[in-house]
Amino acid sequence: MAKLFKQHVFFCTHSRDDSSNCAEHKAQSLRDYAKKKVKKLKLKKVRINSAGCLGRCSLGPILVIYPEGVWYQYQSKQDIDLIIESQLQNNRIVEHLKR
Repeated sequence: MAKLFKQHVFFCTHSRDDSSNCAEHKAQSLRDYAKKKVKKLKLKKVRINSAGCLGRCSLGPILVIYPEGVWYQYQSKQDIDLIIESQLQNNRIVEHLKR
């Protein structure tokens, strides 16, 4: 059976009662941006997912890409663009965003 997806990108979009959570840092809107961008680029083997708490709240906002297991902290659409271009399209880790 062929793999449906080559990579899964999990964005923590979890909200907590304190300010150290990904939801407080525009995680949902940046996840939505990534999903639209991946679709526009026709990266059919990439799946953008929302996740509950990934347990790294102090780094937030955070995402992880599997199967590579690479964790990224991001702040902006520019960071998301860089992750998509480097990691998802060209299989290169963005070292300065890696956590």
